[in-house]
Amino acid sequence: MNKIILMTCAAALLSGCSLIPDYQRPDMPVPQDWATGPASGKVADAKDGQVLWGDTQWQAFFPDPILQGLIQTALDNNRDLRVAALNIEVARASYRISEADLFPTLDANAAETVKRTSRNASTSTPRAASTGRTVTANLSTSFEIDLFGRLRSLEAQALEKYLATEQARDTTRIALIAEVANAYLTLLGDRKLLALTQETLATRVKSLELVQASFDRGISSELDLAQARTAVETARVNQAKYLRLVDQDKNTLTLLVGTPVTEQQMAGELDKMTLVEDLPVGLPSSVLLRRPDIAGAEHSLLAANANIGAARAAFFPTISLTGSLGYASTNLASLFGPGSGAWSFGPGISMPIFDMGANQAGLDSAKASRDIAVAQYEKAIQTAFREVSDSLAAKGTLTDQMNAQQSLVNAAATSTRLSQARYERGIDSYLTVLDSQRSLYSAQQDLVSVQVSRLSNLVTLYKVLGGGRS
Repeated sequence: MNKIILMTCAAALLSGCSLIPDYQRPDMPVPQDWATGPASGKVADAKDGQVLWGDTQWQAFFPDPILQGLIQTALDNNRDLRVAALNIEVARASYRISEADLFPTLDANAAETVKRTSRNASTSTPRAASTGRTVTANLSTSFEIDLFGRLRSLEAQALEKYLATEQARDTTRIALIAEVANAYLTLLGDRKLLALTQETLATRVKSLELVQASFDRGISSELDLAQARTAVETARVNQAKYLRLVDQDKNTLTLLVGTPVTEQQMAGELDKMTLVEDLPVGLPSSVLLRRPDIAGAEHSLLAANANIGAARAAFFPTISLTGSLGYASTNLASLFGPGSGAWSFGPGISMPIFDMGANQAGLDSAKASRDIAVAQYEKAIQTAFREVSDSLAAKGTLTDQMNAQQSLVNAAATSTRLSQARYERGIDSYLTVLDSQRSLYSAQQDLVSVQVSRLSNLVTLYKVLGGGRS
């Protein structure tokens, strides 16, 4: 038994070899600075100690208390996030299994065997049938000497997969926060459009009543009356559409939150919604590498790199130790008595000689998988760079677009008021009034759309810059 212990310790000292290739992080395949086109402008530099956009906690980035409540409820109840968390448990268990392979196993065994030998097979003289009984109880152990780092390579691969799964959970969490915020903004936008449509419908109904009265007095033509009715029915069509969209927005928000949501929990006004928008972004090298999806892609790359070490180790001998210590007897009563002690020790070695190129194919596959992981890692960085650049370009223009759209609404409102007055005085036809009303309604719809797009872009920028701290 002492010999077994000594050989096990020696094996542990020898198992430090590793055939995993040295890892070097690939260079970032993107420019060192963000795009600075006419739309994007210059990105503000971060000063020492200044909080970056990605360092903002989500509660600080979304100050609206109603939205905060929806996001927190979603983080507690969303099924996709729950699945992501459970996937971490699966990955953690897989890593623990791989880690356990580095250590000897110890099993307790007890058995009783009864064997009958036939008379024709008997070697005794004279020949006679016999029955034998054996009772055993022992402790057995087995251990693979990881001389060439195969098990440690597999352990490193499992660890990196586990870490990649954690990053996937963080990616899901950030995406969930952004989706809830965008769904809420969409709901507020459609509610505002519904209120605008209902207001427009009421105005057009009044206009129809005025035109009808003028027609009854023989002042307005039948064409004016038909045009007024067309405007009313158009508003009614839009009202039905926005009623539907508002209910669908509520259903989407309920699905994301993961639990029924009351009207009070979804109450709010688009015009009062504010988000953080004046924090510096930072440089691509410091921003993109902190994104959990990119960190997860790098862990997947490290896992593929570690798998090469396991594939290389397959070319070398596998050394294993097995042993047992216990008791054996012909009956249970004398099993633990004097003379019943028994032990066994069996070192073994397996050396690949000819396998039709299976080990080489395994190594080639591992290297190709590593190259795929490199390409996926670089693609993740390039995609992230584009997402941030697009969001910065939108951030630099949407505020100006919203201000210009508000001026357009004001001008259209003035035009509608004046054309209505000219029609009532008989100067212009009702077609002029109708065109002005359509222009005003379209400008008001576009203003709501730009308001939602501007806030939604800030949410997207929060997401693509790494989602901030928990």
